[in-house]
Amino acid sequence: MKKLLTCALLLLIGLVAGAAIMYTIHYLTDTSPLECAHEGNTATADTDNAELTALAFEVLGYIRDGDYQGLSRFAHPEFGVVFTPYATILLNANRFFTAEQIADFDSDTTIYIWGAWDGIGGPIEKTPEDYFARFVYSRDFVNAPIIGINHIIRSGNALENIREIFPDVQFVDFFCPGELNDGMDWRSLRLGFEKYEGELKLTLILSSEWTV
Repeated sequence: MKKLLTCALLLLIGLVAGAAIMYTIHYLTDTSPLECAHEGNTATADTDNAELTALAFEVLGYIRDGDYQGLSRFAHPEFGVVFTPYATILLNANRFFTAEQIADFDSDTTIYIWGAWDGIGGPIEKTPEDYFARFVYSRDFVNAPIIGINHIIRSGNALENIREIFPDVQFVDFFCPGELNDGMDWRSLRLGFEKYEGELKLTLILSSEWTV
């Protein structure tokens, strides 16, 4: 009897520990898993997505460090990069920048209109560095506990039209859960890539959060 109780206790401890690990880090795809690691995080990704995942983390590192010269090297040579502050992509309202323009972001003091504020309306007027601080690297996305590969983790009330606007895009969704108001302050950063002469190039930096 004592032996049975000991085994049951060990099994319970194992289940709790396993559940805690799964809660800490999730890697969501629509395909079979492969072990991988980035910035100390361990997770799973499909073998076909290994290049995409590694590239997204590399780009994210340059974004975190404010290295716009480094970031510019990944920009699509033909299309450049579209920046959208919310999940709904509006090509007639969101900003588009070439690789050359992105490389100068750290010295660019121009106030651009990036779109319209959710809920209150009015233009989002910010310099590139101010925009990055508010909308791009607004959380510690390098250590995001939940990551989606061609998979949207969470949506607000905004229309999700990434596939309609960029039908050939491959993207990684870095999701940080919220802590206030029942988690309503969650944030996602999606990095989208398209093929150019056989290589994946950055075409989209999309920020997502709860919208009204």
